Amino acid sequence: MIVWLNGTHGAGKTTTGPLVRQLLPDSRVFDAEKVGETLMDITPGLPWTGNFQHWPPWRPLVVETARRVLDYTGGTLVMPMTVLVEEYWREISTGLAQHAIPVRHFVLHADRDTLRGRIEGDTDMGPSTFRLAYLEPYAEAARTWLHREAEVVDTTHLTPAQAAQRIAESVRS
Repeated sequence: MIVWLNGTHGAGKTTTGPLVRQLLPDSRVFDAEKVGETLMDITPGLPWTGNFQHWPPWRPLVVETARRVLDYTGGTLVMPMTVLVEEYWREISTGLAQHAIPVRHFVLHADRDTLRGRIEGDTDMGPSTFRLAYLEPYAEAARTWLHREAEVVDTTHLTPAQAAQRIAESVRS
């Protein structure tokens, strides 16, 4: 099984993912961003798109990597990864379904002011115009498709541990 933690930057995916893993037996965290980083390391570089998710190889490589890891280890993969383009989510979720891999899709949500404050106050990564630029695309995805496709966990007033507990309880039920 895959527990996909979606949502925009600042929602808590990276922090919550390992906490969910601790609560779900036989689980591992797989950050699909590493697939994008591998593609970014190709030299000479792939045509610039502004985001590795726009590269057509990224999505099937995420599916194939997740499938191969699950074939090897079994259990559950916890995948903290923002996907805001509906077509890309369909490609990934359809690819996983073709391999009979069940997906529990969660969106970690927080209000815009909370997200902005978390991004601007991030002491690890520092303030990021890249991350701030995704606030509006997230809001649009949430309005048009994303919140209908997932279980929404509002992290505005939750600690990451509380969010992880809610997700783990939902997965176990």
